[in-house]
Amino acid sequence: METPEKYRHCLVLAGGGFRFGYYLGVHAAAEDTGNAPDIVLASCGGAIAAAIIQALPDATARRAWAASPAMYDFLCAVQPTRYAAPRRALADIARRWLARTPVATVPDLFNDYLFDVPAALPLPPPRAVGPALAIVGGRLLFQPYEAGAARTGRELYEEIVFGPARAAALVAGTAPAADSRWSSGAVAPALATDSAMPVADAVRISVADMFYFRSHRHQGRDYTGGVIDLFPIELAQRLARRVTMERKAPFHPHLALPALRAVLGIDGSARLRHVHDQAADAWFDTSDVGTALRAQGIGKRIDWRRNRIALAMPPTLAAYANQVEAQWQYGYRKGLAAFAAAGSMACA
Repeated sequence: METPEKYRHCLVLAGGGFRFGYYLGVHAAAEDTGNAPDIVLASCGGAIAAAIIQALPDATARRAWAASPAMYDFLCAVQPTRYAAPRRALADIARRWLARTPVATVPDLFNDYLFDVPAALPLPPPRAVGPALAIVGGRLLFQPYEAGAARTGRELYEEIVFGPARAAALVAGTAPAADSRWSSGAVAPALATDSAMPVADAVRISVADMFYFRSHRHQGRDYTGGVIDLFPIELAQRLARRVTMERKAPFHPHLALPALRAVLGIDGSARLRHVHDQAADAWFDTSDVGTALRAQGIGKRIDWRRNRIALAMPPTLAAYANQVEAQWQYGYRKGLAAFAAAGSMACA
């Protein structure tokens, strides 16, 4: 079969967590500078932003949706599980940090997680026009009853891209997450694709970060989050002639790095160094996001009365909307700086 023509410009929105509002600002900057993408590649919180971008016609509508009562109510409904007891959570963090063998046992992504998420994300319905959407996730190759068993070198995951047939044909090939320079072999070498997955399910899959949220089930198969390939620059390069990527801060050495190693068998630092050494047409630098938006995002707190780690939600819808606005403005500034440094890609 003949390979389809590449897209013109791929904007990668990968990560972000609950601060996904800044990705809407980056996209608005792309539009305002004549660099609007014709495909958005997303993972984790970026998948929420990407779905909003694809479904709504302009930056004003997208911004309003992110700050809407429906989105605020959804986030307020995220509740801690019994695994979110502070002492237990700290013990789990210490255990993962001390364990040096990548994915020694099959992880329990079905029961061992901190927060229950409402079944339905408050997303606008997809529209026929607008940029194409490709979303990264992971498909589980094991069953719930196998959790806790010795891995013994078996493959546990497939990296999968959800998107239209054109995008699926373009990305087909090896899975970047399986590269031996950072992977211990828990990820299968071939990239999987799915052009039938509903957008809402693809987004729900992509945000299902291990240890935070339960894996997502769809039509008898189980999936985990887009963190399996949080920096999908190779996929972006397969998709489009021009690529805009995010330059991120290093992973947290005591939280994120041990979790990636223990569940996915991935050396996050090696992966990030490799990505930052690659060529992209524009880079928006969010390496300071942890300090710049420290007070403008949903954090975590200890609810001593319930003996649980809980989300620290803004107390009112207005306070939440102010956080989204601060995130949007941050992303817009970062996007303007990135496209100014790169020069216009509009004629590419």
